Amino acid sequence: MRALICDSYQGLEALRVDNLPDLEPMPGTLLVEVRAAAVNFADILMVAGQYQTRPELPFIPGGELAGVVVSANGLDGWSHGDRVCGFVGIGAMAERAAAYPGAISRLPDQVTFEAGAAIPVAYGTSYHALVDRADMREGETLLVLGAAGGVGLAAIQIGKALGARVIGAVSSEEKAAAVREAGADDVLRYDQTPLREGIAAATSGEGVDVVYDPVGGESTELALRSTKWKGRLLVVGFASGSIPNIPINLNLVKGNSIVGVFWGRFNIEEPEKSAANNDVIMGWVEDGTLRPVVQKTYPLEEAVDAFRWVAGRNVIGRVVVSP
Repeated sequence: MRALICDSYQGLEALRVDNLPDLEPMPGTLLVEVRAAAVNFADILMVAGQYQTRPELPFIPGGELAGVVVSANGLDGWSHGDRVCGFVGIGAMAERAAAYPGAISRLPDQVTFEAGAAIPVAYGTSYHALVDRADMREGETLLVLGAAGGVGLAAIQIGKALGARVIGAVSSEEKAAAVREAGADDVLRYDQTPLREGIAAATSGEGVDVVYDPVGGESTELALRSTKWKGRLLVVGFASGSIPNIPINLNLVKGNSIVGVFWGRFNIEEPEKSAANNDVIMGWVEDGTLRPVVQKTYPLEEAVDAFRWVAGRNVIGRVVVSP
């Protein structure tokens, strides 16, 4: 089978596409023919050895996929030919991948494989963040940083589904248009207006209840300072490449909270809750409440170009590779 292979922690330049022996069914797993695999910023960190976990070399990058079950391996409720999407951690950038059924969902017939590959991480992370970690309530105000990215657009759509007023922060008019299309009530162009000024203008000086932050860097403290009493800042990631140093006295004087969001560990620690979340998400996808945005699709031979596009922070929505 053809696969993208990481032989060393040297980043994107060390990745290669090559033939590997066909993957065989393994006990307790589904064997999936991969039709689409989404690129995550975490994948870029992983191949550079900069992620929280370092897979044993060599490995196949790619954490989420959509495809067709080739072998159900005797697992109840699954059959050859089932359309699925889900999270595998590593191994998705190949013609076949092994997947644990607890991390796999059935893909509705009307949803493309490309869109399906864009669902598990972005929507799983955003739902877990807003529902489980922030306890987001109807009528609250949500600020989404990095709003035009994959998790950002997912957070906007889920925030609206939960009845929040949503403000998206972006750096260009093209990204602003995508955020409006996703349903944001207001858009902040922080390339034109300082972030705190924009938040104050959008909220009549009241601030926001929840900040969804996959960006990090200097924006984190600015957004935290713009939360209301008992506001919550969700730490989702550090796409800026910078981990902020926060003066903790802000939490004391504003009565707000900094809340960590680690969806990958949540899947391990609370698998039944994670599966229940996935059921809600897939129901919303099926009825059109959630609409995955795929900006570009690359063939496997051009997977490194897909990684470069994401690394260059050019993405609006998601980028996928089709093995």
